[in-house]
Amino acid sequence: MTIRRDSSNLLRAITPELTRNIQTVMNDIVGTMFSKTFMDELLKPQQLYSHRTMKTVLTRLAHTSIMRLNPASMDRLYELMIMAFKYQVFLCPRPKDLLLISYNHIDTIREFVKDTPVVLNQVDETHRKIIEVYSSLSEGEFQLLRQTLLIFFQDMHVRVSLFLKNQVQNPNGRFALSTSGPVPHGIDVPGLIRTFDCKGREVSRAEFPTGGCYTSPIREGSFLLHGDRVSTLGLNMYTVNHLEETHTSKTPTVKQADNTPNLLAKEELNLLARLMGSMKAENTPKAETVFRINLFNTDREEEEEQARASGGAGESSYEVINIQAMQDEQAATELALIAGQFAEGERQENQESNKGDDLLAMMDDL
Repeated sequence: MTIRRDSSNLLRAITPELTRNIQTVMNDIVGTMFSKTFMDELLKPQQLYSHRTMKTVLTRLAHTSIMRLNPASMDRLYELMIMAFKYQVFLCPRPKDLLLISYNHIDTIREFVKDTPVVLNQVDETHRKIIEVYSSLSEGEFQLLRQTLLIFFQDMHVRVSLFLKNQVQNPNGRFALSTSGPVPHGIDVPGLIRTFDCKGREVSRAEFPTGGCYTSPIREGSFLLHGDRVSTLGLNMYTVNHLEETHTSKTPTVKQADNTPNLLAKEELNLLARLMGSMKAENTPKAETVFRINLFNTDREEEEEQARASGGAGESSYEVINIQAMQDEQAATELALIAGQFAEGERQENQESNKGDDLLAMMDDL
């Protein structure tokens, strides 16, 4: 009984300190991320960062507080963030709704720092700036923005236990998208073809199967500084029944692999083994010609072997293929051109990898 009472007192003593540390970490990270200098650099027109640069930026943001993550934990956290945002972009009904996802993120962050007026003001100023920059974009520009994000995500197929549990992700890491549910705002429910005459009067109607169960669109979310976003994309994924609203399709069945042996592949492997010298010549069919390869014309061992074969059997049982491996002037010139192309490609990669250097250098000064 005494031990239980002491443990309870210790827990009550630790909890306030832990709460203060968590709040300090949140204030430090949010304060750095929403600082004017950082946001001005982030919102400048520029090429999309690489995954390496993005991970470096997020690592430095996480380490602006007293919190420290080891490389393995940071890698896992980065993968989780990327897959969560990829899932949200995939389910985005309209390209413009990317703003609603971002506004849900900002609203959640605003709730985290509501007791710190200085940081809260930074969040509000950043939100106003995002509204100013992105609200004037056309539907085509939002679509281009969405496609750019999907290209950035296309090679990421990390499996997340929450997605697998809710059957919104397949075992291969790809998402199972829905073919049913509410249509985007401003879009009619598919399944009806209407025909009009030259005066704009409807003359006929015809229905067609849609392959899904679509419903009328829900009301549009608010794009203002405060308001009901309606969309749940961008909210906490771990809330109960959050992922069930997506009406995702079932995981497709995987076809069983055909275990029938491929005789052609076996013969190709046997031929490769004979060429590499790992199979004895007597194991080869008699009708099949065995050949040897000479890489250098001046190889003394090759000449001696050829002399013994021709002197002992009258006619050699080996067909000799001579390949000149010595560099001549033309080959050297061609190799120099190829090497120059590789060097140019490396310089381009280095230029691309430096796209985020200005942002990283600016973060070092924060």
